[in-house]
Amino acid sequence: MNIGILCPKCGLMQMNRPACKSCGAPLTDSAFGSVSSSAPLSPKEVPYAADISGDPSVPLQEGAENAAAARFSFRGKGGELFGLYLINLFLSLITLGIYYFWGKVKVRKYLFGRTEFWEERFVYHGTGKELLVGFFKALVVFFVPLYVLTAAPAFLEAGPVVQAVAMGLTYGIVMVFVPLAMVGARRYRLSRTSWRGIRFSFRGEAWDFIKIFGLGSILSTLTLGLYFPFFDARRYDFMVSQSYFGTQRFSFDGRGKDLFRHFLLAILLTLPTLGLYWFWYWARRQRYYWGRTSIGPARFRSTVTGRALMNLKIANFLIALLTLGLGWPWILARQIRFACKYLTLEGPLSLAEIRQDAKQANATGEALSGFLDADFSLG
Repeated sequence: MNIGILCPKCGLMQMNRPACKSCGAPLTDSAFGSVSSSAPLSPKEVPYAADISGDPSVPLQEGAENAAAARFSFRGKGGELFGLYLINLFLSLITLGIYYFWGKVKVRKYLFGRTEFWEERFVYHGTGKELLVGFFKALVVFFVPLYVLTAAPAFLEAGPVVQAVAMGLTYGIVMVFVPLAMVGARRYRLSRTSWRGIRFSFRGEAWDFIKIFGLGSILSTLTLGLYFPFFDARRYDFMVSQSYFGTQRFSFDGRGKDLFRHFLLAILLTLPTLGLYWFWYWARRQRYYWGRTSIGPARFRSTVTGRALMNLKIANFLIALLTLGLGWPWILARQIRFACKYLTLEGPLSLAEIRQDAKQANATGEALSGFLDADFSLG
């Protein structure tokens, strides 16, 4: 029995209809074929893009059928997100903020459910209850000690020595909890994300990242920021190389020194270009980092350019300014669509060999990352 048609233009799977709901391309059973419920697509039948050598900044050939199958795509719309935000805002107000966590989950489910790769959508499995419990744990573990350290010396009218010690302890707590939050957030989010029914996971130890973060922060300060590309690459390496899709591990073979001279150039051109050259640096960094990220024999590829990134950020700023912030759902949809547009996976990836290997995680680090603005996202 035929249950759906694959659009030849955008690749969206949908019920039988004369035209694609997403792009408007005509659909017919005879022209494009349909998907049968009695013959599901097996992991071995999933296509992949051929390995293309050369300069990673050169885009893939648009007409290549196998390359198109390995592209990411986002089907979400700003208007639909705006509706979700309005409902979440109303319910959060009447529940004194409690519904905020359930609303956050709804938004994530929408974003993940509208993001496709190889014609399969991602799924988010988190719950509002997990985020609420994580929030209260983070409140007790982090903010209570921090409040005591900052408020107690002033309340007790302590001397300068006690105040200095309290300030030092406060700084130490923040320096520990920021990397702890980054690791915890990544562990939780990956554990609640799946693709083709297989969960992602993060298996790095928090203490290892705390050492990387602490040393990198100190060296970046002592070198007036010149160590940042090396610190940045080490952080990225840790987050990627400890990430898994089922039993398949991701890997990263980039080095900070490869971006160092581009980082210096961005610093030198900050004043002459009024800071605009940084868009070109961040685009180069994104191309380099994704180009050095792989999963098995398959390697990611980003073709983003500085001009495209600049146009996106400026347009998003104008949307936020002209709508007084109400245009944020459209901005979010634009950002995800932009990221997917320039990202592909090249090379063979045997999905049949990847098995489920889910790991447990709690939402405490997720809550900490929100408090400390310590999010970490790839690319």
